Amino acid sequence: MQNPNQEGISEMNATSTRNVSVEAGGTQVVGHVGLHALGRFADRLSVGEALSGAIGWRGAGTPIHDRGRVVTQAMLMLAGGGESCADIEALASQERLFGEVCSDTTLYRTFTETLDPGSVASARRAMAQVRSDVWRRTTVTGGDGPVMLDVDATLVEVHSENKDGTAAHFRGGFGFHPLLCFADATGEALSGMLRPGNATANDTADLLTVIDDAICQLPADIAAGHGESDDNKLARRRVVVRSDSAGGTKAFTTGLRARNIGFAVVARSQDTLTAAIAVANEDPDRWEPAVDQHGNQAKVTDGGLRAAVCDVSDLVDLTGWPEGTRVIIRRQPNHPGAQTTLLPDLDYRFWGHYTDQDGDPVELDRLMRAHAHVEDHIERLKNSGLDRFPFADFTANQAWLQTVMWAADLVAWFQLLCLVGPLAQAKPRRLRWQLWHTPARIITTARRDIVRILDGWPTTDDILAAYRSIAALT
Repeated sequence: MQNPNQEGISEMNATSTRNVSVEAGGTQVVGHVGLHALGRFADRLSVGEALSGAIGWRGAGTPIHDRGRVVTQAMLMLAGGGESCADIEALASQERLFGEVCSDTTLYRTFTETLDPGSVASARRAMAQVRSDVWRRTTVTGGDGPVMLDVDATLVEVHSENKDGTAAHFRGGFGFHPLLCFADATGEALSGMLRPGNATANDTADLLTVIDDAICQLPADIAAGHGESDDNKLARRRVVVRSDSAGGTKAFTTGLRARNIGFAVVARSQDTLTAAIAVANEDPDRWEPAVDQHGNQAKVTDGGLRAAVCDVSDLVDLTGWPEGTRVIIRRQPNHPGAQTTLLPDLDYRFWGHYTDQDGDPVELDRLMRAHAHVEDHIERLKNSGLDRFPFADFTANQAWLQTVMWAADLVAWFQLLCLVGPLAQAKPRRLRWQLWHTPARIITTARRDIVRILDGWPTTDDILAAYRSIAALT
């Protein structure tokens, strides 16, 4: 019986697919063309070669699978959404694109037997040279402005008590609490420390260790003068570390000053700071309109309020803080769900940070608020393997963390040097849907394999342009 609401409507087809027969035996198709482009890019940067020389081989004879190639292909697997060693099989089935790919057993042994702390440290030094080459090729990291580093910790839930180094954490869950450091300009994960769930976010020793490891990943001309024992006169470019309140301590900022590194760290709530903000709040001449990340002034609300910034350094006792420390306060109109404030107030929420940087308070506030980028960087890692630690052994999981960071960096480099438009800023899930898993037909002509991307694929032009960019790399 016809639905009366459909009277006059022609016959409709509400099915989402066509009725086709599905069979095994396809031999002329490939399904990960974008990952092949990423792999060719890695080869052009000599990633596998660098890792091969650094990791080496300590077993008898010559390994069937070079360990540099194994780790590089593991990066491709992670970029494609892999979460365990078994996921390498998705590449192994595409031999005409990726050549010989190791088994999941070989990949497991690579993490549990080969990538010990010494091998990982050696591989990090090799990847630092690759990173230096990438920075040389892009304008994003150029200029004479400060190199901004962002440090933050995140919780990773683990649903097993059989993994070494896990522990209950302050939110009532169980797992790891890795500490990470990123380069703001590129989003690269420069360093990471795997820690138990109960590790504190404000452990000064851990924070400084991660910063030192991050500095070692920067190009030599930028890192010079910023090591713990370096001569400050060697520094040719400023480095500034941003942190949330975990880094808002005298001990951490003093450690950064000893390394000739600037700082901008979120201020913790304390009575003296609250009193200073209360005084400043009664002085309208102190405040300047805040600006967003594009430099536009904050808008006035319907209630006549506007976000504003001021310097209260003269109202705060900064004894024990590094010389030149300032306190920059931001007030913004209250709204539902507003976070904790440094001063209870009906109209405003107050937030601030300590910094040793010169400049206008409004601009310093803008730069500090850009620390929020770190949340995007962590989310990218969690969407690319960080949320799954597949081994029982702590050392193997630390190596997994490092490989996850390398994979994310490889993708970031690819976006910097080979992509334009929306895909250059795309997050992992979009890259997988539109780029990495692009389907194609593969044919052989004159003894040469040719990949023909599926007709109508929406990012064909982007993929072809990426291959041209790879070929142009010198």
